[in-house]
Amino acid sequence: MGQRGKGPVIGVDAMGGDLAPRVVIQGALEALRESASTFDVALIGDEAQVFEAADRLGVRDRLPRVIHAAEVVEMAESAAQSVRKKRDSSISVGARLHKEGQIDALVSAGNTGAVVAAALLEMGRIEQIQRPAIATVLPTPQGNVVILDVGATSDCKPTHLYQFAMMGSTYARLVLGVERPRVGLLNIGEEAEKGSELYYEAHQLLKRSPIHFVGNVEGKDVILGTADVVVCDGFVGNVLLKFAESVIPSLATMIKDEINAHPLSMLAGLLLKPAFRRLKGRLDYAEVGGAPLLGVEGTCIIAHGRSNPRAIKNAIRVAARCAEARVADSIREELRRLKPAAA
Repeated sequence: MGQRGKGPVIGVDAMGGDLAPRVVIQGALEALRESASTFDVALIGDEAQVFEAADRLGVRDRLPRVIHAAEVVEMAESAAQSVRKKRDSSISVGARLHKEGQIDALVSAGNTGAVVAAALLEMGRIEQIQRPAIATVLPTPQGNVVILDVGATSDCKPTHLYQFAMMGSTYARLVLGVERPRVGLLNIGEEAEKGSELYYEAHQLLKRSPIHFVGNVEGKDVILGTADVVVCDGFVGNVLLKFAESVIPSLATMIKDEINAHPLSMLAGLLLKPAFRRLKGRLDYAEVGGAPLLGVEGTCIIAHGRSNPRAIKNAIRVAARCAEARVADSIREELRRLKPAAA
């Protein structure tokens, strides 16, 4: 745990991500600079590579604590095999340190499957939680929406979706500050009987629960802000997330092409440039930082493999908020309260 009198210690996988360890070091230093000493950071990875990158950046003297991990899980490696064979990887070492209480949260932009597998193996699941879920946050005109699962559990049962709803609601309340989160079940129609048997049975569970369930929501409702939390299986959620990630740059390219097509449009584009810049900031994944893996014992934040320093910085800040809010403990207590419906 964090040192007495200090905030949480965030363990950061220094070797995770397409541009590691350089961007991880930069993001960690940015997070520490803005933290006002509310949390600490420990970099986990190959010391030689971390020190070499720090020397190239000219920040060796400002590095936080470095915990050596001799092995690296590559982005294309099999998740299950990497966790079994590379016990000294930065991902496995980080998860083990969390289990031992030496760090209060783990952040990684590395191989998502390996992070999930290591978290389950080393940290373990919260008692009675059957499957973990990755929860990501997308912006809407009304605020933010939490979507889960977006990739941890693709083959679900109705009880899994019920537990996702409970965990997402808890996260939205504690971390995003939504007093009574509205929970929607992603489906192909609003009617209760729509969709597969899985979604029909999940709808019945949610309808009988104390959760603030607003019913089925369609794809269009996600961006309209009809719900604060949208629940789906990991296969559907991952497709939805990847589609959303592709829409933003595609729209930006089309808008730019249209503006450059006519002199008057170019003039209007110059006038609107500040508004476009603000909109880009609202839609940038780097502002979200990372997605929590809910259902495991502790705090595990999964960042995008293409994370830049700002994304790493924000992922560390999300980890600190989750650790301080003790999200895992709250999920455990909430599950006990809802146990009759979840059984």
